[in-house]
Amino acid sequence: MHDINLPRRVRIGGGALCETGSLMQAAGLSKALIVTDAFLAGSGLVEKLQGILRKSGCSSAVFADTVPDPTVAVVEAALDVVRAGDFDCVIGFGGGSPIDTSKAIAALALDPRPIPSLKVPAVTDTPGLPVIAIPTTAGTGSEATRVTIITDEATDEKMLCAGLAFLPMLAVIDYELTLTKPRRLTADTGIDSLTHAIEAYVSKKANAFSDAMAISAMKLIAPNLRTACDDPSNRAAREAMMLGAHHGGLAFSNASVALVHGMSRPIGAFFHVPHGLSNAMLLPVVTRYSVPAATARYADCARAMGVASDSDADQLATARLVEELERLNADLDVPGPGAYGIAKERWDELLPVMSEQAIASGSPANNPMPADADAIVELYRQAWS
Repeated sequence: MHDINLPRRVRIGGGALCETGSLMQAAGLSKALIVTDAFLAGSGLVEKLQGILRKSGCSSAVFADTVPDPTVAVVEAALDVVRAGDFDCVIGFGGGSPIDTSKAIAALALDPRPIPSLKVPAVTDTPGLPVIAIPTTAGTGSEATRVTIITDEATDEKMLCAGLAFLPMLAVIDYELTLTKPRRLTADTGIDSLTHAIEAYVSKKANAFSDAMAISAMKLIAPNLRTACDDPSNRAAREAMMLGAHHGGLAFSNASVALVHGMSRPIGAFFHVPHGLSNAMLLPVVTRYSVPAATARYADCARAMGVASDSDADQLATARLVEELERLNADLDVPGPGAYGIAKERWDELLPVMSEQAIASGSPANNPMPADADAIVELYRQAWS
């Protein structure tokens, strides 16, 4: 038996942004705090969103001080804004960081407490303010999930926080918002989505619903990711990537992620590597390590991605999967930790702490192949080389 948790309503398609006001009104909402970043605030898109809301009789204010890895300090600053206003909902507008920030704000607005108290194994199910998620990247799937990631600056730990309080009530998914995104961002968020799908499918918590969403995500992402990077105005590729990212979010929200994500978070916290990029650094290495414990499942991934056929034996299919993940990193110019600029001495010094934080996140426990602290340290070393 499995619990399946989904946003109450999802609006998908080109131009969906223009319906945000009417969707708010239909939900009985009228005053939103738009949580976004400085780039979007300066691009004219936030102003456009506010105009859309006004046309439906909804008012809004803007908090545009989010950062790439949401921090406790940023969430606390945004909470001050929420408490000073009379908002009945929060709109997360942007990539995963603004949406994750909006989730934390919404959960704490009606239930004040220290932000570190939210991290797993705590579960935050008590409803907060409704969250409306409007992603502008085809990557995190955060608009579909009941998790958020907040960095504790005091410990350099990316805290995984989970519960129904973080599940958006409404998701507005408009692929047209991704047409101007640069190649590096498209690549990193795309590999993030692919990682969500693969890890959800091989997770020990996988179920029939998450399997269907994960396979769909892989079928959408794998043939379109390179095209979206190399031909950014290709609307068909962009639409497929956006839908694939959403399906990947639905998959991992209901099956959880695994070892790649557990190991990825400390890399982001200590070295400020974008989340999708740190996933990409790890995905081939962790997949090769994990295949023996779930060969049939990884073979299904290879077939869904189009790199193996139904007639290929599972062993051949998984070999082709690992080769494709390595080739994808090469084609999308994914740097290793050293090429990214991380000092090897600092990397080696932090391996025990990163391993400890990875295990504490809980995600590695879902991996088909068990990984203790020593195994994780060795995988970090392999990712470096």
